[in-house]
Amino acid sequence: MSAGPDDRANILGALGAATLGECGARTMPPRIRPVWTGAVVAAPAYPVRCTPGDNLAIHVAVSRAPAGSVLVVDVGDVADRGYWGEVLTTGALARGLGGLVIDGGVRDVAALERLGYPVFSRTVALRGATKAARGSVGSPVVVAGVTVSRGDWVVGDVDGVVVVPGDRLAEVIDAGRARTVAEGGYFAALRDGATTVEILGLDAGLVEDGGPTA
Repeated sequence: MSAGPDDRANILGALGAATLGECGARTMPPRIRPVWTGAVVAAPAYPVRCTPGDNLAIHVAVSRAPAGSVLVVDVGDVADRGYWGEVLTTGALARGLGGLVIDGGVRDVAALERLGYPVFSRTVALRGATKAARGSVGSPVVVAGVTVSRGDWVVGDVDGVVVVPGDRLAEVIDAGRARTVAEGGYFAALRDGATTVEILGLDAGLVEDGGPTA
């Protein structure tokens, strides 16, 4: 029997962004960070594209995205706006949405943390956005250089954010599990006195050794 959405979320969340990023997931750049300590998410993506400086499409997405989705938002080249805050968070929670990833600004960070809503953003910005320009919801977008489509999965934690392509989900999970098992062996060997040079078969001869210090 194939894993259901809850099972996939638990599996991906347990593997974590760092492991998945080494196993075929698309990695977002380091500028996309959790806005409060402890924020984690693993859920299906719902892509959103805004006109720069405007968040009308985000409001529409909150009203239309399936429960459990993570909004993944492209705001173009105007990052320093508060595209998201406590009001949208309250609406998103009421509709069962799972989180937000945005290559732009958010605000009301204390409220987001108090409400426990996972948000990953480029920055925190006070200035608000307009709500009157065109955009899209549900269609593929490019966010922080990463293509995101419906059917993809988003995993975010303290290490950053990755996007797992929907058509490679099983492959990436299998690779992540294999890597986790291998790393467990590394940890045991290291505690027994092995070095990473030995375990990983690294060529130490490439590194110049100046000899013992006086």
